[in-house]
Amino acid sequence: MYRVLLVDDENMLLDSLEIILSMNGMEIVGKAHDGKEALEHLRTIECDVALVDLNMKGMGGIELIGYLKSMYPKIKILVLTTFYDDKNITDAITKGADGYLLKDSGKDAILGAVEQLMKGVSVLDPKVMMRLTALMNNKNTEDLLQEMTGREREVASLLSKGMTNRQIADSLYVSEGTVKNYISSIYDKTGIHDRVKLVMALSGK
Repeated sequence: MYRVLLVDDENMLLDSLEIILSMNGMEIVGKAHDGKEALEHLRTIECDVALVDLNMKGMGGIELIGYLKSMYPKIKILVLTTFYDDKNITDAITKGADGYLLKDSGKDAILGAVEQLMKGVSVLDPKVMMRLTALMNNKNTEDLLQEMTGREREVASLLSKGMTNRQIADSLYVSEGTVKNYISSIYDKTGIHDRVKLVMALSGK
């Protein structure tokens, strides 16, 4: 039987989660309305997993996740929220959240997520996974461009649009030989020596 701590400032959701989880063999050891109250509960109880909302009055979920990971590292943390913007996702995962679900995921998804977390498997809502993938692709593209000169970035940008060397040369008013030299330098700086793979990396695909 898993011991669960629920943290959310909506009483109706707390009650609904308590009913759902209790009916499926889990023990609700505490219900808290913000991070501070959750930490007070943990002084006297033990739990295996905490379901944590992010935006709450008082201490929010992001701050609570940081405290939980430093004070109670064995507790699995499942974010359960309506928000999946870039900042909330990256902050929660950086702080140490083990899973991230949206509140509209449904009963089965929540129950399954708890089971997976207790087996050591991270769980991400499909929408959250899409945002993370987009963030990683953008970051990788920025990293690739960081080492390049201004002219190399121009060439890389045109490359990502699928232009040929001739088209790039015409666009930048340089010779094809010059374009080849720029591309050779881009290969060396990115470590990608395949044109198709480089185009995919630059376009974030």
